[in-house]
Amino acid sequence: MPSGHGTGTIFGVATTPTSRVLVVDDDETVSEVVRRYLERDGYAVDTAYDGVTALRQALAHPPDLMVLDLMLPGIDGIEVCRRLRQSHPVPVIMLTARGDVDDRVTGLEVGADDYVTKPFSPRELTARVGAVLRRAAAVDQQQPSLLEAGRIRLDTASRRCWVGGTLVQLTTKELDLLAFLLRSPGRAWRREELLEHVWGWTYGDTSTVTVHIRRLREKVEEDPATPRHLQTVWGVGYRFEAKP
Repeated sequence: MPSGHGTGTIFGVATTPTSRVLVVDDDETVSEVVRRYLERDGYAVDTAYDGVTALRQALAHPPDLMVLDLMLPGIDGIEVCRRLRQSHPVPVIMLTARGDVDDRVTGLEVGADDYVTKPFSPRELTARVGAVLRRAAAVDQQQPSLLEAGRIRLDTASRRCWVGGTLVQLTTKELDLLAFLLRSPGRAWRREELLEHVWGWTYGDTSTVTVHIRRLREKVEEDPATPRHLQTVWGVGYRFEAKP
């Protein structure tokens, strides 16, 4: 992971607004507008206009965050995100066309941390970039960094998770969500509450939470169809059970 351009980093994400962002969109006008807004807020910005170039740049020099269009020539955004996730847990904000619900869900399933629908406000996108980077970098010093329940062991300081002693790869948001639930075992959380506490959104599509819970179950549960820990509370949301 990159060391960033700021005075400090956590898990490769700079803790100052000088983080490096890779903007990937085949529309050069959109890329230029986004670049100008991000640079105005103090970010260092690289650009790419197709999936092959974006993936090559990201693997050679992993950015602190990637703004990634879904529809790209060569390799689409979904495949870029999927391949990048195999080696680097870089936070990703996906750009999607309005109404493409299935594509947004697919983006979240392969590891995107957030999505913005086109047409979008550059100021909103810049705010989302800042929010995702802050959440990726934040380690609450008032909370224990090592969290354990059953076969699950999560270290928020090193941003790593083990299940039964085996290291598992979690996306930034999957790790944040699991840590939040681990810190409040037995409590039922509404999807809207999880969206606010983990994503920082006071409104939004709660299917984001549903997708991340499903992905977490696939990674940390012995039987995702009958989860021991990440349980659904019908009519409410989800609860973490700290069962042995």
